[in-house]
Amino acid sequence: MISVRPTGITANRQTRQLTIEWDDGHSSTYGFSLLRNACPCAECRGGHDKMGGIEARWFTLPEVDEPASRIQKIEPVGSYAISIEWEDGHHYGIYNWSFLRQLCPCAACRAEVTDA
Repeated sequence: MISVRPTGITANRQTRQLTIEWDDGHSSTYGFSLLRNACPCAECRGGHDKMGGIEARWFTLPEVDEPASRIQKIEPVGSYAISIEWEDGHHYGIYNWSFLRQLCPCAACRAEVTDA
């Protein structure tokens, strides 16, 4: 279980990227499409029995500009996660800190997940 917490979260609608600064000094930058494709809700994952885990295919999908991958708003969920509302109205995913850190698309983090 990853136990880092964000010190800052910025969403840039022009570049279509969400950046999280972590308390261990790491910075993660996610494309909006990656976040939408990785939505951790039961509706997107196909049921509770299929939730959890990171899928390698998410990192090779192209960035698309459509309502389903445009962030409308981001809200905190307690002190452990964020919830993203997308322009198409979808708002069910709760992205906890551990999941977001595991989802980090940088080469170092991808190598860690692959080596684990």
